[in-house]
Amino acid sequence: MYTYTESPPCPVEAEGLTVTYGKITALDGLSLRIEAGTVVGLLGPNGAGKTTLVKVLSTLLRPTRGTARIMGHDVVRDPLPVRLAIGLAGQYAAVDQELTGRENLEMVGRLYRLPRAEARRRAAEVLERLSLTDAADRRVAGYSGGMRRRLDLAASLTGRPPVLLLDEPTTGLDPRSRQELWAIVDELRDAGTTVLLTTQYLEEADRLAQRIVVVDAGTVIAEGTPSALKAGIGTDILRVRLPGPAGLPAAAELLTDLAATGTEVVTDRVTGELTVRVSRPDASVEALRRLDRQGVDVTAVQLTQPSLDDVFLSLTGRTAVLEEAR
Repeated sequence: MYTYTESPPCPVEAEGLTVTYGKITALDGLSLRIEAGTVVGLLGPNGAGKTTLVKVLSTLLRPTRGTARIMGHDVVRDPLPVRLAIGLAGQYAAVDQELTGRENLEMVGRLYRLPRAEARRRAAEVLERLSLTDAADRRVAGYSGGMRRRLDLAASLTGRPPVLLLDEPTTGLDPRSRQELWAIVDELRDAGTTVLLTTQYLEEADRLAQRIVVVDAGTVIAEGTPSALKAGIGTDILRVRLPGPAGLPAAAELLTDLAATGTEVVTDRVTGELTVRVSRPDASVEALRRLDRQGVDVTAVQLTQPSLDDVFLSLTGRTAVLEEAR
């Protein structure tokens, strides 16, 4: 005798999502699927459609075409169960400044249809989790920017949603607060929460995400694990540091032919460092041999895998530096 068990719905899926504003296309047939209990980092240049996708998934924006589902519920036809299944923390803290931190969270709990006592209990729990207990009964108007961002994240966790949408949640946070938020995302993933994270910090995506999705011009142009995307570039990065900038021209000339096709040696006179993309596995040994033979002093040599910044540049033709400075 066989027992049929229906498989659980996919936490986040989108098929052919298109969003247009007049002649502007913000999303162009974008498709995406996120498995349960994973963190997916959504990367892309400004205007790529990242925030538009978050708005569609959170029922704040109706797509022009295509479908999206959260925990099996269509974001257009069934918006209420979608809203009950998600937590959303956007780029700007969306909290009521006239209420206290505790009152904000209890209000969110009631919006999730929790009994009053349960809303109070969960508010106290997330306040402690995000180190806001001491400020819980102060008006939010007196909170620092970092505290408001943490309170906004706390609000998204109050209903214990199975899906969390984080749209650049650490923008403007100091390094310590950013590290604390990373630890919380790790805990949520370990507990089975599915997280979609858009971020302007490539280090953050590399640190938190099991999969990376790169979007440009409103569509997915690449996806995979961080290591697979880096490996796909096909080159490593050779960095050679000299005692000072004086020897850089000679070193660059000696190593020019080690550069991978279509790349060149880059020198930095401030740091005295030379950087070149290479495809030879023995590049570091060969570089040292040549420099030593010509009497060029070297203080350090390092051969590393490409970073997500290199992946970003390779895929979009742009660096993420402007993205991070935005």
